[in-house]
Amino acid sequence: MNHEILVETEVDGAEEYADLLRWVIPAALDAQGVDVPCEVDVLFTDDTGIHAINLEQRQVDRPTDVLSFPMFDLQPGENPTEEDADPGTGLVPLGDMVISLERAKAQGEEFGHGTRREVAYLAVHSVLHLLGYDHMDEGPMKRQMREREEAILSALGIGRD
Repeated sequence: MNHEILVETEVDGAEEYADLLRWVIPAALDAQGVDVPCEVDVLFTDDTGIHAINLEQRQVDRPTDVLSFPMFDLQPGENPTEEDADPGTGLVPLGDMVISLERAKAQGEEFGHGTRREVAYLAVHSVLHLLGYDHMDEGPMKRQMREREEAILSALGIGRD
């Protein structure tokens, strides 16, 4: 599938993760059975940048690791269709993700698996949000989301080092 992953960065050092995202995001979409070409916009920022976006968009006054802004109100297992595509590009504008590289580095170190794996995890996590998954409760939806994240990362050979 010819997905378009557009990566912008506000921070130094993020360029090395752009190719990783251009591989991981389409693989996650494919693993979820998305069979139409999609566009996903990614912004790498730092804790200050993501804090400002979190406050402005969600009224949450703190930084976080990743934010997801889906274009569609999908349910888990429901995928976009050709009818959702932009007529000008033929791509489904699936949504936007914002990743704090600062937070990804800290969490990768904290969890002992490094920045590369953490950035890949955050991207897969965000793709699932763009496809309607949620984890606001501690119940079955969160378990389902975690299982999908680990299955996708494992299939890509991105384990916990």
